[in-house]
Amino acid sequence: MTSGSPGRRQRELASLYATVKSLTALGELDEVLQSIVHHAHDLIGTDFTYLSLVGADGRLSARASDGTISAEFLAATIPATVGLGGKVLASKSPHWVRDYASSTRIRHDPDFDRLVGTEELVALLGVPLVIRGEAVGALFAADRSERSFQAEEIALLNAFADHAAVALDNARLYEESRTALRELRVAYRKIERAQAIHEALTGVVLGGGTPGDVAQHLADQLGGSVTLLGPADGHELAGAVEDARRSGRCAVSVAADGTTRSVAAIQAGDSYLGALVWTRDAAGRHGAPDDTDLRTLERATHILGLLVLKERAVAEAGERVSGELLTELVLGGPTIGPAQRARARARAIDVDRLDLVLVADCPAVPPAGLARHLYDLARVHNGLAGEHLGRATMILPGPDADRTVADVHTGLRRSLGEPVLVVGEPAADHDWARAFALAGRCSAVLRALGHTDLGATTGEYALYAMVFDPERAGELDRFLAASIGALLEYDERRGTDLVGTLSAYYVHRANVAATARALHLHVNTLLKRLDRAGTVLGAGWRHGNDLELQLGLRLHQLRAVTS
Repeated sequence: MTSGSPGRRQRELASLYATVKSLTALGELDEVLQSIVHHAHDLIGTDFTYLSLVGADGRLSARASDGTISAEFLAATIPATVGLGGKVLASKSPHWVRDYASSTRIRHDPDFDRLVGTEELVALLGVPLVIRGEAVGALFAADRSERSFQAEEIALLNAFADHAAVALDNARLYEESRTALRELRVAYRKIERAQAIHEALTGVVLGGGTPGDVAQHLADQLGGSVTLLGPADGHELAGAVEDARRSGRCAVSVAADGTTRSVAAIQAGDSYLGALVWTRDAAGRHGAPDDTDLRTLERATHILGLLVLKERAVAEAGERVSGELLTELVLGGPTIGPAQRARARARAIDVDRLDLVLVADCPAVPPAGLARHLYDLARVHNGLAGEHLGRATMILPGPDADRTVADVHTGLRRSLGEPVLVVGEPAADHDWARAFALAGRCSAVLRALGHTDLGATTGEYALYAMVFDPERAGELDRFLAASIGALLEYDERRGTDLVGTLSAYYVHRANVAATARALHLHVNTLLKRLDRAGTVLGAGWRHGNDLELQLGLRLHQLRAVTS
Protein backbone atom coordinates (compact mmCIF):
# COMPACT_ATOMS: atom_id res chain seq x y z
CA MET A 1 0.00 0.00 0.00
CA THR A 2 1.28 3.49 -0.80
CA SER A 3 0.19 6.87 0.45
CA GLY A 4 1.48 9.05 -2.35
CA SER A 5 -1.45 9.52 -4.79
CA PRO A 6 -4.08 12.26 -4.28
CA GLY A 7 -6.81 9.66 -4.80
CA ARG A 8 -5.41 7.47 -2.04
CA ARG A 9 -5.08 10.45 0.31
CA GLN A 10 -8.67 11.53 -0.43
CA ARG A 11 -9.95 8.04 0.33
CA GLU A 12 -8.01 7.90 3.59
CA LEU A 13 -9.29 11.33 4.60
CA ALA A 14 -12.87 10.30 3.82
CA SER A 15 -12.40 7.15 5.91
CA LEU A 16 -10.95 9.26 8.71
CA TYR A 17 -14.04 11.48 8.58
CA ALA A 18 -16.43 8.52 8.61
CA THR A 19 -14.56 6.83 11.46
CA VAL A 20 -14.32 9.93 13.63
CA LYS A 21 -17.99 10.72 12.94
CA SER A 22 -18.90 7.20 14.09
CA LEU A 23 -16.99 7.77 17.31
CA THR A 24 -18.43 11.19 18.03
CA ALA A 25 -21.96 10.04 17.18
CA LEU A 26 -21.84 7.53 20.05
CA GLY A 27 -24.10 5.14 18.15
CA GLU A 28 -24.65 1.43 18.56
CA LEU A 29 -21.36 -0.35 19.23
CA ASP A 30 -21.81 -2.98 16.51
CA GLU A 31 -22.53 -0.29 13.92
CA VAL A 32 -19.43 1.67 14.90
CA LEU A 33 -17.21 -1.41 14.83
CA GLN A 34 -18.66 -2.46 11.46
CA SER A 35 -17.95 1.01 10.07
CA ILE A 36 -14.35 0.86 11.26
CA VAL A 37 -13.85 -2.64 9.84
CA HIS A 38 -15.40 -1.59 6.54
CA HIS A 39 -13.09 1.39 6.10
CA ALA A 40 -10.06 -0.59 7.26
CA HIS A 41 -10.87 -3.28 4.68
CA ASP A 42 -11.33 -0.71 1.95
CA LEU A 43 -7.94 0.91 2.58
CA ILE A 44 -5.84 -2.16 3.39
CA GLY A 45 -7.27 -4.05 0.40
CA THR A 46 -7.02 -7.61 1.78
CA ASP A 47 -9.50 -10.39 0.93
CA PHE A 48 -11.32 -9.92 4.23
CA THR A 49 -11.07 -7.99 7.48
CA TYR A 50 -12.66 -8.80 10.81
CA LEU A 51 -12.66 -7.62 14.42
CA SER A 52 -12.80 -9.99 17.40
CA LEU A 53 -13.34 -9.31 21.10
CA VAL A 54 -12.48 -11.34 24.18
CA GLY A 55 -15.65 -12.49 25.91
CA ALA A 56 -16.32 -13.21 29.58
CA ASP A 57 -15.48 -16.88 28.87
CA GLY A 58 -11.96 -15.94 27.80
CA ARG A 59 -12.55 -16.79 24.13
CA LEU A 60 -12.05 -14.60 21.09
CA SER A 61 -15.07 -14.19 18.79
CA ALA A 62 -15.80 -12.01 15.75
CA ARG A 63 -17.99 -8.91 16.23
CA ALA A 64 -17.64 -7.24 12.79
CA SER A 65 -16.32 -8.22 9.36
CA ASP A 66 -16.01 -7.11 5.74
CA GLY A 67 -14.99 -9.04 2.60
CA THR A 68 -15.68 -12.55 1.35
CA ILE A 69 -15.79 -14.72 4.47
CA SER A 70 -17.96 -17.68 5.45
CA ALA A 71 -20.57 -17.59 8.22
CA GLU A 72 -18.98 -20.67 9.81
CA PHE A 73 -15.64 -18.84 10.16
CA LEU A 74 -17.33 -15.82 11.75
CA ALA A 75 -19.33 -17.95 14.17
CA ALA A 76 -16.25 -19.78 15.46
CA THR A 77 -14.57 -18.91 18.75
CA ILE A 78 -10.98 -19.51 19.75
CA PRO A 79 -9.22 -19.42 23.13
CA ALA A 80 -7.67 -15.99 23.68
CA THR A 81 -4.29 -17.62 24.40
CA VAL A 82 -3.71 -19.40 21.07
CA GLY A 83 -3.29 -18.51 17.39
CA LEU A 84 -2.12 -15.18 16.06
CA GLY A 85 -4.79 -13.49 18.17
CA GLY A 86 -3.28 -14.95 21.31
CA LYS A 87 0.13 -13.60 20.38
CA VAL A 88 -1.30 -10.14 19.62
CA LEU A 89 -3.24 -10.03 22.89
CA ALA A 90 -0.31 -11.24 25.00
CA SER A 91 2.17 -8.75 23.52
CA LYS A 92 -0.33 -5.90 22.96
CA SER A 93 1.46 -5.28 19.66
CA PRO A 94 0.91 -6.09 15.95
CA HIS A 95 1.97 -9.47 14.54
CA TRP A 96 1.61 -11.07 11.12
CA VAL A 97 2.38 -14.33 9.31
CA ARG A 98 2.97 -15.02 5.63
CA ASP A 99 1.36 -18.47 5.87
CA TYR A 100 -0.79 -19.17 8.94
CA ALA A 101 -0.99 -22.94 8.48
CA SER A 102 2.78 -23.47 8.28
CA SER A 103 3.80 -20.87 10.86
CA THR A 104 5.71 -22.24 13.85
CA ARG A 105 5.71 -18.93 15.70
CA ILE A 106 2.15 -19.33 17.00
CA ARG A 107 0.25 -21.88 19.09
CA HIS A 108 -2.22 -23.62 16.80
CA ASP A 109 -5.78 -24.60 17.72
CA PRO A 110 -6.91 -27.74 15.79
CA ASP A 111 -10.52 -26.60 15.37
CA PHE A 112 -9.50 -23.18 14.13
CA ASP A 113 -6.81 -24.63 11.86
CA ARG A 114 -9.53 -26.71 10.21
CA LEU A 115 -11.52 -23.54 9.49
CA VAL A 116 -8.36 -21.86 8.20
CA GLY A 117 -7.98 -24.65 5.67
CA THR A 118 -11.64 -24.50 4.66
CA GLU A 119 -11.52 -20.71 4.30
CA GLU A 120 -8.14 -20.96 2.47
CA LEU A 121 -6.73 -18.29 4.77
CA VAL A 122 -2.98 -17.83 4.22
CA ALA A 123 -1.53 -14.43 5.21
CA LEU A 124 -2.86 -12.81 8.39
CA LEU A 125 -2.14 -9.51 10.15
CA GLY A 126 -3.48 -8.77 13.62
CA VAL A 127 -3.33 -5.59 15.73
CA PRO A 128 -4.53 -5.22 19.33
CA LEU A 129 -7.46 -3.27 20.72
CA VAL A 130 -6.15 -1.79 23.98
CA ILE A 131 -8.25 0.08 26.56
CA ARG A 132 -6.43 1.52 29.56
CA GLY A 133 -3.58 -0.90 29.16
CA GLU A 134 -5.78 -4.01 28.71
CA ALA A 135 -5.97 -5.91 25.41
CA VAL A 136 -9.71 -6.54 24.89
CA GLY A 137 -9.65 -7.79 21.31
CA ALA A 138 -7.93 -7.62 17.95
CA LEU A 139 -8.48 -6.34 14.40
CA PHE A 140 -7.39 -8.71 11.62
CA ALA A 141 -6.67 -8.36 7.88
CA ALA A 142 -6.38 -11.62 5.91
CA ASP A 143 -5.43 -12.73 2.40
CA ARG A 144 -5.86 -16.04 0.65
CA SER A 145 -2.36 -15.90 -0.80
CA GLU A 146 1.06 -15.69 0.79
CA ARG A 147 2.35 -12.13 1.29
CA SER A 148 4.19 -9.73 3.59
CA PHE A 149 2.55 -6.76 5.28
CA GLN A 150 4.22 -3.36 4.91
CA ALA A 151 4.87 -0.91 7.75
CA GLU A 152 2.31 1.55 6.34
CA GLU A 153 -0.38 -1.13 6.31
CA ILE A 154 0.41 -2.14 9.89
CA ALA A 155 0.37 1.48 11.11
CA LEU A 156 -2.94 2.22 9.35
CA LEU A 157 -4.66 -0.93 10.66
CA ASN A 158 -3.26 -0.15 14.10
CA ALA A 159 -4.82 3.33 13.94
CA PHE A 160 -8.21 1.83 13.08
CA ALA A 161 -7.80 -0.62 15.97
CA ASP A 162 -7.17 2.33 18.28
CA HIS A 163 -10.45 3.83 17.06
CA ALA A 164 -12.25 0.54 17.63
CA ALA A 165 -10.90 0.52 21.19
CA VAL A 166 -12.16 4.07 21.64
CA ALA A 167 -15.54 2.96 20.27
CA LEU A 168 -15.74 0.27 22.94
CA ASP A 169 -14.77 2.80 25.58
CA ASN A 170 -17.24 5.32 24.18
CA ALA A 171 -20.04 2.78 24.38
CA ARG A 172 -19.34 2.19 28.05
CA LEU A 173 -19.04 5.91 28.71
CA TYR A 174 -22.28 6.56 26.84
CA GLU A 175 -24.16 4.06 28.98
CA GLU A 176 -22.79 5.65 32.13
CA SER A 177 -23.74 9.08 30.81
CA ARG A 178 -27.31 7.97 30.06
CA THR A 179 -27.67 6.76 33.65
CA ALA A 180 -26.21 9.96 35.02
CA LEU A 181 -28.47 12.01 32.74
CA ARG A 182 -31.51 10.89 34.66
CA GLU A 183 -30.02 12.38 37.81
CA LEU A 184 -28.15 15.40 36.47
CA ARG A 185 -28.97 16.98 33.11
CA VAL A 186 -25.78 18.98 33.06
CA ALA A 187 -23.87 15.79 32.25
CA TYR A 188 -25.78 15.55 28.98
CA ARG A 189 -24.91 19.14 28.09
CA LYS A 190 -21.24 18.35 28.64
CA ILE A 191 -21.44 15.32 26.37
CA GLU A 192 -23.16 17.43 23.73
CA ARG A 193 -20.35 19.94 24.05
CA ALA A 194 -17.77 17.17 23.62
CA GLN A 195 -19.61 15.92 20.54
CA ALA A 196 -19.73 19.42 19.10
CA ILE A 197 -15.99 19.82 19.64
CA HIS A 198 -15.26 16.55 17.88
CA GLU A 199 -17.56 17.47 15.00
CA ALA A 200 -15.71 20.78 14.76
CA LEU A 201 -12.35 18.99 14.88
CA THR A 202 -13.53 16.76 12.06
CA GLY A 203 -14.33 19.89 10.08
CA VAL A 204 -10.83 21.20 10.73
CA VAL A 205 -9.36 17.95 9.43
CA LEU A 206 -11.59 17.83 6.35
CA GLY A 207 -10.65 21.42 5.63
CA GLY A 208 -7.01 20.38 5.31
CA GLY A 209 -6.06 21.47 8.81
CA THR A 210 -2.76 20.61 10.43
CA PRO A 211 -2.14 19.15 13.90
CA GLY A 212 -1.45 22.72 15.02
CA ASP A 213 -4.89 23.79 13.77
CA VAL A 214 -6.51 20.99 15.78
CA ALA A 215 -4.66 22.09 18.93
CA GLN A 216 -5.73 25.72 18.42
CA HIS A 217 -9.37 24.70 17.90
CA LEU A 218 -9.29 22.68 21.12
CA ALA A 219 -7.99 25.76 22.96
CA ASP A 220 -10.78 27.88 21.48
CA GLN A 221 -13.43 25.37 22.63
CA LEU A 222 -12.01 24.30 26.00
CA GLY A 223 -10.49 27.61 27.08
CA GLY A 224 -6.94 28.17 28.23
CA SER A 225 -4.12 27.17 25.89
CA VAL A 226 -3.30 23.87 24.17
CA THR A 227 0.29 23.10 23.20
CA LEU A 228 1.35 20.34 20.81
CA LEU A 229 4.61 18.64 21.86
CA GLY A 230 6.76 16.64 19.44
CA PRO A 231 8.21 13.20 20.27
CA ALA A 232 11.49 14.76 21.44
CA ASP A 233 9.87 17.54 23.51
CA GLY A 234 8.91 17.38 27.13
CA HIS A 235 11.29 19.36 29.31
CA GLU A 236 9.71 19.97 32.75
CA LEU A 237 6.63 17.99 31.65
CA ALA A 238 8.62 14.82 30.93
CA GLY A 239 7.22 13.08 34.02
CA ALA A 240 3.60 13.93 33.18
CA VAL A 241 4.12 12.82 29.56
CA GLU A 242 5.51 9.49 30.77
CA ASP A 243 2.53 9.01 33.12
CA ALA A 244 0.11 9.72 30.28
CA ARG A 245 1.92 7.30 27.97
CA ARG A 246 1.90 4.55 30.57
CA SER A 247 -1.73 4.96 31.66
CA GLY A 248 -3.30 5.95 28.35
CA ARG A 249 -5.17 8.70 30.21
CA CYS A 250 -4.61 12.38 30.94
CA ALA A 251 -2.03 13.21 33.58
CA VAL A 252 -3.19 16.28 35.57
CA SER A 253 -1.04 18.49 37.78
CA VAL A 254 -1.79 21.70 39.68
CA ALA A 255 0.97 24.25 40.30
CA ALA A 256 1.30 26.38 43.44
CA ASP A 257 -0.25 29.38 41.64
CA GLY A 258 -3.34 27.33 40.72
CA THR A 259 -2.37 26.68 37.09
CA THR A 260 -3.66 23.29 35.93
CA ARG A 261 -1.86 21.29 33.24
CA SER A 262 -3.49 18.26 31.63
CA VAL A 263 -1.23 16.09 29.46
CA ALA A 264 -2.52 13.46 26.99
CA ALA A 265 -0.14 11.30 24.96
CA ILE A 266 -0.56 10.93 21.19
CA GLN A 267 0.12 7.30 20.34
CA ALA A 268 -0.45 4.84 17.51
CA GLY A 269 0.02 1.34 18.85
CA ASP A 270 3.43 1.29 20.52
CA SER A 271 4.62 4.42 18.69
CA TYR A 272 4.75 7.66 20.70
CA LEU A 273 4.01 10.60 18.39
CA GLY A 274 3.87 13.51 20.85
CA ALA A 275 1.51 14.94 23.45
CA LEU A 276 -1.20 17.56 24.00
CA VAL A 277 -0.78 19.91 26.97
CA TRP A 278 -3.88 21.80 28.09
CA THR A 279 -3.02 24.68 30.43
CA ARG A 280 -5.61 26.55 32.52
CA ASP A 281 -4.92 29.31 35.04
CA ALA A 282 -6.78 29.63 38.35
CA ALA A 283 -9.15 32.24 36.90
CA GLY A 284 -10.18 30.15 33.85
CA ARG A 285 -13.66 31.09 32.69
CA HIS A 286 -14.82 27.45 32.51
CA GLY A 287 -13.53 26.51 35.95
CA ALA A 288 -11.46 23.41 36.69
CA PRO A 289 -11.40 20.72 33.96
CA ASP A 290 -13.81 17.85 34.55
CA ASP A 291 -13.68 14.26 33.32
CA THR A 292 -15.61 15.06 30.14
CA ASP A 293 -13.10 17.74 29.14
CA LEU A 294 -10.24 15.35 29.82
CA ARG A 295 -11.86 12.63 27.74
CA THR A 296 -12.30 15.18 24.94
CA LEU A 297 -8.59 15.92 25.14
CA GLU A 298 -7.78 12.19 25.08
CA ARG A 299 -10.02 11.53 22.09
CA ALA A 300 -8.46 14.44 20.25
CA THR A 301 -5.12 12.62 20.50
CA HIS A 302 -6.54 9.82 18.33
CA ILE A 303 -7.46 12.28 15.60
CA LEU A 304 -4.02 13.84 15.91
CA GLY A 305 -2.43 10.38 15.83
CA LEU A 306 -3.97 9.68 12.43
CA LEU A 307 -2.98 13.12 11.14
CA VAL A 308 0.61 12.77 12.35
CA LEU A 309 0.85 9.27 10.88
CA LYS A 310 -0.56 10.59 7.63
CA GLU A 311 1.90 13.48 7.48
CA ARG A 312 4.76 11.14 8.32
CA ALA A 313 3.70 8.60 5.69
CA VAL A 314 3.41 11.30 3.04
CA ALA A 315 6.82 12.72 3.96
CA GLU A 316 8.48 9.29 3.97
CA ALA A 317 6.86 8.39 0.65
CA GLY A 318 8.07 11.67 -0.83
CA GLU A 319 11.60 11.06 0.43
CA ARG A 320 11.58 7.52 -0.96
CA VAL A 321 10.32 8.59 -4.40
CA SER A 322 12.83 11.44 -4.53
CA GLY A 323 15.70 9.11 -3.63
CA GLU A 324 14.64 6.45 -6.13
CA LEU A 325 14.32 8.96 -8.96
CA LEU A 326 17.70 10.49 -8.08
CA THR A 327 19.38 7.08 -8.23
CA GLU A 328 17.69 6.24 -11.56
CA LEU A 329 18.87 9.51 -13.10
CA VAL A 330 22.45 9.16 -11.83
CA LEU A 331 22.75 5.56 -12.98
CA GLY A 332 20.88 6.03 -16.25
CA GLY A 333 22.25 9.39 -17.38
CA PRO A 334 22.81 10.99 -19.75
CA THR A 335 19.73 9.22 -21.18
CA ILE A 336 16.44 10.26 -19.56
CA GLY A 337 13.45 8.00 -20.14
CA PRO A 338 9.86 9.26 -20.66
CA ALA A 339 8.73 7.67 -17.39
CA GLN A 340 11.46 9.47 -15.47
CA ARG A 341 10.52 12.78 -17.05
CA ALA A 342 6.87 12.20 -16.17
CA ARG A 343 7.69 11.36 -12.55
CA ALA A 344 9.88 14.44 -12.30
CA ARG A 345 7.15 16.67 -13.79
CA ALA A 346 4.70 15.31 -11.24
CA ARG A 347 7.02 16.75 -8.60
CA ALA A 348 7.31 20.08 -10.49
CA ILE A 349 10.93 19.29 -11.40
CA ASP A 350 12.50 20.00 -14.81
CA VAL A 351 15.17 17.31 -15.23
CA ASP A 352 16.91 19.31 -17.96
CA ARG A 353 17.73 22.00 -15.39
CA LEU A 354 19.27 19.57 -12.87
CA ASP A 355 22.86 20.57 -13.59
CA LEU A 356 24.49 20.51 -10.12
CA VAL A 357 25.31 17.46 -7.99
CA LEU A 358 26.01 17.86 -4.27
CA VAL A 359 27.25 15.34 -1.73
CA ALA A 360 27.10 15.96 2.01
CA ASP A 361 29.16 14.36 4.75
CA CYS A 362 28.73 14.64 8.53
CA PRO A 363 30.38 12.06 10.83
CA ALA A 364 27.73 12.72 13.51
CA VAL A 365 24.80 11.83 11.23
CA PRO A 366 24.47 8.67 9.07
CA PRO A 367 23.93 9.17 5.32
CA ALA A 368 20.25 8.15 5.48
CA GLY A 369 19.52 10.73 8.18
CA LEU A 370 21.53 13.36 6.32
CA ALA A 371 19.55 12.62 3.15
CA ARG A 372 16.28 13.35 4.99
CA HIS A 373 17.56 16.82 5.87
CA LEU A 374 18.68 17.31 2.25
CA TYR A 375 15.19 16.34 1.07
CA ASP A 376 13.66 19.36 2.81
CA LEU A 377 16.20 21.62 1.08
CA ALA A 378 15.70 19.87 -2.27
CA ARG A 379 12.01 20.77 -2.27
CA VAL A 380 12.91 24.45 -1.83
CA HIS A 381 15.38 24.28 -4.75
CA ASN A 382 13.12 22.13 -7.03
CA GLY A 383 15.61 19.28 -6.91
CA LEU A 384 15.94 15.69 -5.75
CA ALA A 385 17.67 14.20 -2.72
CA GLY A 386 18.41 10.73 -1.40
CA GLU A 387 21.12 8.30 -0.37
CA HIS A 388 23.20 7.09 -3.32
CA LEU A 389 26.07 4.60 -2.94
CA GLY A 390 26.30 5.35 0.77
CA ARG A 391 26.39 9.14 0.35
CA ALA A 392 23.76 11.78 1.08
CA THR A 393 23.24 13.26 -2.40
CA MET A 394 21.26 16.03 -4.06
CA ILE A 395 20.85 17.08 -7.70
CA LEU A 396 19.28 20.45 -8.39
CA PRO A 397 19.36 23.47 -10.69
CA GLY A 398 22.54 25.45 -10.12
CA PRO A 399 22.82 28.53 -12.34
CA ASP A 400 25.21 29.94 -9.72
CA ALA A 401 26.92 26.82 -8.40
CA ASP A 402 29.04 28.54 -5.74
CA ARG A 403 26.10 30.40 -4.24
CA THR A 404 23.80 27.36 -4.39
CA VAL A 405 26.33 25.17 -2.58
CA ALA A 406 26.84 27.87 0.05
CA ASP A 407 23.07 28.21 0.58
CA VAL A 408 22.62 24.44 0.94
CA HIS A 409 25.54 24.25 3.39
CA THR A 410 24.05 27.08 5.48
CA GLY A 411 20.60 25.48 5.55
CA LEU A 412 21.96 22.03 6.33
CA ARG A 413 24.26 23.37 9.03
CA ARG A 414 21.33 25.16 10.68
CA SER A 415 19.11 22.07 10.46
CA LEU A 416 21.72 19.64 11.83
CA GLY A 417 23.37 21.83 14.41
CA GLU A 418 26.57 19.97 13.49
CA PRO A 419 29.60 20.71 11.26
CA VAL A 420 28.98 19.36 7.76
CA LEU A 421 30.86 19.22 4.46
CA VAL A 422 28.90 19.98 1.27
CA VAL A 423 30.67 19.66 -2.09
CA GLY A 424 29.11 20.50 -5.45
CA GLU A 425 30.12 19.61 -9.01
CA PRO A 426 28.36 20.90 -12.15
CA ALA A 427 26.91 18.10 -14.29
CA ALA A 428 27.28 18.76 -18.01
CA ASP A 429 24.97 17.00 -20.48
CA HIS A 430 23.13 15.05 -17.75
CA ASP A 431 26.35 13.24 -16.74
CA TRP A 432 25.32 13.13 -13.08
CA ALA A 433 27.35 9.96 -12.41
CA ARG A 434 30.66 11.66 -13.25
CA ALA A 435 29.72 14.74 -11.22
CA PHE A 436 28.77 12.52 -8.27
CA ALA A 437 32.11 10.69 -8.43
CA LEU A 438 34.11 13.93 -8.59
CA ALA A 439 32.16 15.55 -5.77
CA GLY A 440 32.60 12.46 -3.60
CA ARG A 441 36.36 12.32 -4.20
CA CYS A 442 36.71 16.03 -3.57
CA SER A 443 34.81 15.63 -0.28
CA ALA A 444 37.33 12.99 0.81
CA VAL A 445 40.22 15.30 -0.17
CA LEU A 446 38.74 18.20 1.80
CA ARG A 447 38.35 16.07 4.92
CA ALA A 448 41.94 14.83 4.49
CA LEU A 449 43.04 18.48 4.29
CA GLY A 450 41.38 19.08 7.66
CA HIS A 451 38.12 20.71 6.59
CA THR A 452 35.08 19.69 8.65
CA ASP A 453 32.54 22.48 8.10
CA LEU A 454 32.51 23.86 4.56
CA GLY A 455 30.39 24.33 1.45
CA ALA A 456 32.40 24.48 -1.76
CA THR A 457 32.49 23.44 -5.40
CA THR A 458 35.21 21.20 -6.78
CA GLY A 459 36.37 24.13 -8.91
CA GLU A 460 37.56 25.91 -5.78
CA TYR A 461 40.07 23.09 -5.29
CA ALA A 462 41.31 22.80 -8.86
CA LEU A 463 44.86 22.36 -7.53
CA TYR A 464 43.83 18.88 -6.41
CA ALA A 465 41.79 18.08 -9.53
CA MET A 466 44.09 15.22 -10.53
CA VAL A 467 43.41 13.48 -7.21
CA PHE A 468 39.64 13.25 -7.65
CA ASP A 469 39.31 13.19 -11.44
CA PRO A 470 39.80 9.65 -12.80
CA GLU A 471 40.17 11.02 -16.34
CA ARG A 472 43.43 12.68 -15.27
CA ALA A 473 44.82 9.65 -13.46
CA GLY A 474 47.53 9.27 -16.10
CA GLU A 475 48.82 12.77 -15.45
CA LEU A 476 48.95 12.09 -11.72
CA ASP A 477 50.78 8.81 -12.29
CA ARG A 478 53.43 10.59 -14.37
CA PHE A 479 53.90 13.35 -11.81
CA LEU A 480 54.22 10.89 -8.92
CA ALA A 481 56.69 8.76 -10.88
CA ALA A 482 58.86 11.81 -11.54
CA SER A 483 58.70 13.22 -8.02
CA ILE A 484 58.61 10.23 -5.63
CA GLY A 485 58.79 7.23 -7.96
CA ALA A 486 62.24 6.21 -6.68
CA LEU A 487 60.95 6.22 -3.07
CA LEU A 488 57.84 4.21 -3.96
CA GLU A 489 59.97 1.65 -5.80
CA TYR A 490 62.41 1.38 -2.88
CA ASP A 491 59.59 0.89 -0.34
CA GLU A 492 58.00 -1.74 -2.55
CA ARG A 493 61.25 -3.64 -2.97
CA ARG A 494 62.56 -3.37 0.61
CA GLY A 495 59.29 -3.33 2.60
CA THR A 496 60.15 0.06 4.13
CA ASP A 497 58.08 3.22 4.50
CA LEU A 498 60.35 6.06 3.40
CA VAL A 499 57.33 7.77 1.76
CA GLY A 500 55.45 7.85 5.07
CA THR A 501 58.56 8.99 6.93
CA LEU A 502 59.20 11.92 4.58
CA SER A 503 55.49 12.87 4.58
CA ALA A 504 55.57 13.17 8.38
CA TYR A 505 58.90 15.02 8.18
CA TYR A 506 57.40 17.74 5.98
CA VAL A 507 54.14 17.89 7.94
CA HIS A 508 56.26 18.79 11.00
CA ARG A 509 58.19 21.43 9.05
CA ALA A 510 61.43 19.40 8.90
CA ASN A 511 61.64 19.31 12.71
CA VAL A 512 63.48 16.06 13.48
CA ALA A 513 62.45 15.85 17.13
CA ALA A 514 58.75 16.53 16.41
CA THR A 515 58.74 14.03 13.54
CA ALA A 516 60.34 11.34 15.73
CA ARG A 517 57.67 11.85 18.40
CA ALA A 518 54.88 11.66 15.84
CA LEU A 519 56.28 8.42 14.40
CA HIS A 520 57.13 7.00 17.85
CA LEU A 521 60.77 6.62 16.82
CA HIS A 522 64.10 7.37 18.46
CA VAL A 523 65.77 10.40 16.88
CA ASN A 524 68.75 8.27 15.76
CA THR A 525 66.38 5.82 14.04
CA LEU A 526 64.69 8.69 12.22
CA LEU A 527 68.06 10.14 11.14
CA LYS A 528 69.05 6.78 9.68
CA ARG A 529 65.79 6.70 7.69
CA LEU A 530 66.43 10.20 6.39
CA ASP A 531 69.95 9.20 5.38
CA ARG A 532 68.51 6.20 3.54
CA ALA A 533 66.12 8.54 1.74
CA GLY A 534 69.16 10.60 0.77
CA THR A 535 70.69 7.50 -0.75
CA VAL A 536 67.59 7.08 -2.93
CA LEU A 537 66.98 10.75 -3.77
CA GLY A 538 70.51 12.08 -3.74
CA ALA A 539 72.53 13.67 -0.96
CA GLY A 540 71.27 17.20 -1.54
CA TRP A 541 67.56 16.49 -1.36
CA ARG A 542 67.12 18.47 1.88
CA HIS A 543 69.05 21.49 0.69
CA GLY A 544 67.81 21.93 -2.89
CA ASN A 545 64.40 22.90 -4.29
CA ASP A 546 62.20 20.20 -2.74
CA LEU A 547 58.79 21.70 -3.66
CA GLU A 548 58.17 18.98 -6.26
CA LEU A 549 59.04 16.29 -3.69
CA GLN A 550 56.70 17.79 -1.07
CA LEU A 551 53.87 18.13 -3.56
CA GLY A 552 54.35 14.57 -4.76
CA LEU A 553 54.21 13.23 -1.20
CA ARG A 554 51.05 15.23 -0.45
CA LEU A 555 49.26 14.18 -3.64
CA HIS A 556 50.19 10.56 -3.00
CA GLN A 557 48.67 10.83 0.49
CA LEU A 558 45.48 12.46 -0.80
CA ARG A 559 45.08 9.91 -3.55
CA ALA A 560 45.06 7.17 -0.92
CA VAL A 561 41.97 8.64 0.79
CA THR A 562 40.00 8.97 -2.47
CA SER A 563 40.71 5.59 -4.02
